[in-house]
Amino acid sequence: MGCLGAFLFLLGSFLLGALAKDCVIPQVDSQLVDKLGQRLLPWMDRLSLEHLNPSIYVGLRLSSLQAGTKEDLYLHSLKLNYQRCLLGPVSEDDNSDCEIKPSMGQLALYLLALRANCEFIGGQKGDRLVSQLKWYLENEKRAIGHNHKGHPHSGYYKYGLGILALCLHQKRVHDHVVGKLLYAVEHDHHLHQGHFSVDTMAMAGLAFTCLERSGFNPDLRPRITVAVATTREKVLLAQTPEGYFGNVYSTPLALQLLMTSPMPAVELGAACLKARTALLASLQEESFQNVLMISQLLPVLNSKTYIDLIFPDCQAPRVMLIPATEGPSLIHAPRMISVTLKVSSIVPPYQQAISILAGSSLEDVLKKAQELGGFTYGTKASLSGPYLTSVMGKEAGDQEYWQLLRAPDTPLLQGIADYKPQDGETIELRLVSW
Repeated sequence: MGCLGAFLFLLGSFLLGALAKDCVIPQVDSQLVDKLGQRLLPWMDRLSLEHLNPSIYVGLRLSSLQAGTKEDLYLHSLKLNYQRCLLGPVSEDDNSDCEIKPSMGQLALYLLALRANCEFIGGQKGDRLVSQLKWYLENEKRAIGHNHKGHPHSGYYKYGLGILALCLHQKRVHDHVVGKLLYAVEHDHHLHQGHFSVDTMAMAGLAFTCLERSGFNPDLRPRITVAVATTREKVLLAQTPEGYFGNVYSTPLALQLLMTSPMPAVELGAACLKARTALLASLQEESFQNVLMISQLLPVLNSKTYIDLIFPDCQAPRVMLIPATEGPSLIHAPRMISVTLKVSSIVPPYQQAISILAGSSLEDVLKKAQELGGFTYGTKASLSGPYLTSVMGKEAGDQEYWQLLRAPDTPLLQGIADYKPQDGETIELRLVSW
């Protein structure tokens, strides 16, 4: 190799090394991204309060995709339903379904949706929404307690999301509210609620990053700076051999945090490239079906994060999403499979083989078991889909949840509406504490 060739080789190696020090997600095949976005379109036709999901709008606005007039109608429906139900009172002749107000997490995501449309919340109605979210946080702070022995009712994930939403709208949060989240990160066992610790740590890191960049809570600045670094370090340490951070579904939010890092490092760049490879394999396997997870992944594939909502670019060009066209499908005779449903957290234990159509969800299995008798369950709606609140009349307590496992001990990463059991599997519902 000549001197010039050697120089160019070394220069190329240096540039590649320099690029690998940042958390950058190289461009993904546009067809895969389009297919991902197309899965959101049917959900954008569901405009009732029960189905509205502000995260869908945020994910699209931070992506390279758009849904045109459907997107505008979705934001209008969000404003109409959320403000009516949150600000009330509802008149007696109003037939709307506002008996249950949007939760703290839903309100926080709604504020993110407004920022994604380059709106700052303001005016009398806006001030009332801000007051509502601050009231939620104060209530959660009281649940944690002055000695930090308690836990927020909605969890630290939504606690961090609430702080992030207020920060993005340039609304100050009291030091004692921020301090509870700081303490939880500094003593991170407080964040380990079930299997969502990576998501929670990432959301806390995004909240602190926003506070740091916005110059809020100056008296807590040293602790906030350390907490930002701590959350990134903890997320990096959670990377699996396959490349995911925690699991495939917590990886998008984890990458959002790591992509905000101002401190290049070889380990950071390598970890993000490894995660990108793992995500690409998951996209090709069509692992992402849940709309909340898709809405967190789309910004990452466009090199965006929630922190970009501090100064959103509402003029950035985006490609119009076209609904997927289904080609002629071959007609197959329906195939039945057998799934064993097991509940060992009750006395006497329950176990029953359930026959169900292939391709059915776990929720379909639960419904069939209930129809057959001897089994009951209850669910609660959330932005990520329905989750179990009770099984056989046994309710999950404040620090308990019904865990879904594939026998013997493999926790399911998807919820009851998304997971599709295979023939011969045994699914256990287990009441566990966190």
